Amino acid sequence: MTDDPKALVSTTWLAAHLKDPDLRILDGTWFLPDMGRDARAEYEAAHIPGARFFDIDDISDHRSALPHMAPPVEKFMSRLRAMGVGDGHQVVVYDALGIFSAARVWWLFKLMGQENAAVLDGGLPGWIAAGHPTEDTPPLIRDRHMTVRRQNQMIRDVTQVAAASKLRDHEIIDARAAPRFRGEAPEPRPGLRGGHIPGARNVPYTTLLNEDRTLKSPADLRAAFEVAGVDLSKPAITSCGSGVTAAVINLALTRMGKSDHALYDGSWAEWGAFPALPIATGDA
Repeated sequence: MTDDPKALVSTTWLAAHLKDPDLRILDGTWFLPDMGRDARAEYEAAHIPGARFFDIDDISDHRSALPHMAPPVEKFMSRLRAMGVGDGHQVVVYDALGIFSAARVWWLFKLMGQENAAVLDGGLPGWIAAGHPTEDTPPLIRDRHMTVRRQNQMIRDVTQVAAASKLRDHEIIDARAAPRFRGEAPEPRPGLRGGHIPGARNVPYTTLLNEDRTLKSPADLRAAFEVAGVDLSKPAITSCGSGVTAAVINLALTRMGKSDHALYDGSWAEWGAFPALPIATGDA
């Protein structure tokens, strides 16, 4: 792969830059409730040297009843400053599942106008498999100022998505597994209807990954979207269960050189909860 410090870097790249003074590594691990795992406890037991823990549920908008919505600018700035992450830093985010929740943290940095952020390809499993070390000691933190310029074109709300669904002027791309997309499998969150946003295309995020949980090549990514019937000439809106794995699609589109894409932050946790919003089932 070609390393891109604004999108995706290899474990080889990270190992070579591990001692860089302006490198900041974030463990962005988050698990679905039914996985039965504790992300912070796993971080404290073993993490890449120097890594800080980025808590997706904490660094979010607690004014919303929806799960881990994007935080207010001020909260993002203050939390990251307390973590010693700020202007001039190269940020690398990883997670314990390969590429899963790290892409959500990467997307948050992009939303906040922080360009120099990348996902670690293959995540912690790839780092360990390559023979690189982990540690269980917390890093030394020094405050660093962060300048945030929120990029509103990178995020969509339910009204904007409803308009896009009706007008069909965007491609809405759903990262959930096919049975959930079709409405054949129950949602992990109680009270949600089954199905998908009318007009959406289904590209399960796992279809964008290799067997070792690294991101596929740009050519293979393009093929995966084309197989799913995605018109890549249209601007894209990504969606999933709660706005986490949708970001894997945003990462893939970025790696392909496509820039006109946004993330529906409420995703199915919002759309599936409101009876007034239309749904589709099956592959339609």
